[in-house]
This record gives sequence, C-alpha cells and structure tokens, in this order.
Amino acid sequence: MDPERHTRGGSRVSDDTLLDAARACVLTDGVRRTTLTGIAKAAGVSRMTVYRRFPDVRSVLAALMTREFSALLQGVADDAGPGGSARSRLVEHAVTAVQRLGTDPLLRTVLDLDADLLLPYITERLGATQRVAEDGLRAFVEQGHADGSIRAGEPAAQARALLLVLQSFVLSRRPAVSDSPRASAVDAAALLGELAQLLEGALKP
Repeated sequence: MDPERHTRGGSRVSDDTLLDAARACVLTDGVRRTTLTGIAKAAGVSRMTVYRRFPDVRSVLAALMTREFSALLQGVADDAGPGGSARSRLVEHAVTAVQRLGTDPLLRTVLDLDADLLLPYITERLGATQRVAEDGLRAFVEQGHADGSIRAGEPAAQARALLLVLQSFVLSRRPAVSDSPRASAVDAAALLGELAQLLEGALKP
C-alpha cells in the first residue's frame, strides 16, 4: 500500500503527518475523544484521506503507539554505552527505558485518561511495541549467555519474564511515586535504583 495520500489541494501527505496529527489530538483530548475527523482536520487533509490509509481510529492509534514507543526504545539503544558486560548493558538499557516511558507525554496521557484501553495488552496479547522490547531483551540475554554475565536459562522465557517485570514498573509508575490515601510516595529515582538491583540479582550467574 502506498504510504502517502493526496491532500485536498492535490499534494501528498505522509503517514508521519497523519500520525503527528493523531498524536496532537490524543495529547489534547485523550484517546476516546480522538476521531478520524479530528485527525484529518489537524493534518489539514480530508477525512477520506485518513480513512483510505487507516480504516478506524483504533488502527491509527495502534500505528501511532508502535511508532512512538519503538522510536523511544531505539533512542535508548542509541544512547547506551558500548562497554561492559551484556548484563550491565541490559540493566542500563532497561532502567533507562522504564524511566523514559514512565515520563513520556503520550503514554502518560493514555494512562491518565484511557488506561483501560491498555488492558488487552496486559491480559490478552502482546502488542507490537512489547514484541520489539522483548526481542531486544532476548538479544541481551543471549549475549549474556555468551559472555558468561547472565545465568543459564531458556532465552525466550528469561526475556518474557523481564518484559513482564519492566512493564509493571512502567504501567504502575503513577501510584508508585504519588501520594495516596493508603500509601506515601516513593522517590522515583530510588525506585529505579531498586529496579536495577532487582535485575542484577535476577540475572547474575
């Protein structure tokens, strides 16, 4: 499928333009109030232009989430230092990713306004971004087996277990670091430090 579509004036618009518009709509209105009409208006194109590429709002948002969070994870990988053992690199990468995802404006908006929309990716199936993250974790695990810095085990199971731990830190960040009637706040940096210790202890041979 051609990744570009015509605007009202006959020029072409990229998928990124439509996804940028969708991002702006979600940040302003939340997921449930975002519509194809609103996305089209924000992008300066006709509703049909958006509809030809994305059949419904859910498909636009799925593509947006995949683009945004995959780019964030790639940015973490690009910023990571090359030295050290595979275990130390995995821990650094994982903690940084959790920190950035926990403060990402798009994810925070979804969690604040429409958190229930993420439930299928916790209870039913893994999404595209989760699979990208898991693939990266598995690569680190296999490198750790090779250099002896990560304990022996089944790479797929180890990577899946790591993914489940890390996503719990991302999705539960707000109640973990905010005061509530039943629990006092925990310092966010201290919590990340504990995550690093947890990962080190779990992975060390």
